[in-house]
Amino acid sequence: MNYKSVIILIRRIVRSINLESKKIEKDYGVSIPQVLCLEFLKDSHNYQASQKSIRDHLKLNSSTVTGIISRLEKRGMLAKLPKTGDKRVTMLTLTSIGYDLLEKTPDLLQHRLASKLKNLSESDLTKINEALTTLVEMLEIEDVGSSALLTGLEIINDPNIISEDTNANSPSQ
Repeated sequence: MNYKSVIILIRRIVRSINLESKKIEKDYGVSIPQVLCLEFLKDSHNYQASQKSIRDHLKLNSSTVTGIISRLEKRGMLAKLPKTGDKRVTMLTLTSIGYDLLEKTPDLLQHRLASKLKNLSESDLTKINEALTTLVEMLEIEDVGSSALLTGLEIINDPNIISEDTNANSPSQ
């Protein structure tokens, strides 16, 4: 096996993520991180969560999450409410518009992958984890974008990783 086949496989994965991201944005007007934010609210108690809990879940920096929340709020997909018992704290809540959007969007690539990974043996999961950890170390990827979420935004913007036939413009978050 030659090293180029590994690079080609990585490009295929990144391209799939990029294409899905563009399709979701085109068809539904939201980015994958925005969908993941709405899904997190949908799965939260009373459809509410703090910005910090969303940030921790998405493993994105504060300014990125602020932008995601701001865009979703402008579109009426989430709302800011004072926390019961502590008016200094703002909670984010999923609106019916956001809920309706989630009902329309297809399962994301990462959800399909997660369901297949759950069916693998512990041994196979360990092998995949070790191989991916090695790749992350080789690429010297910082912790900033190393979430369990397949947004692909950090890699998509790197012209050294994507081939010329791939449009490297990532969707806005």
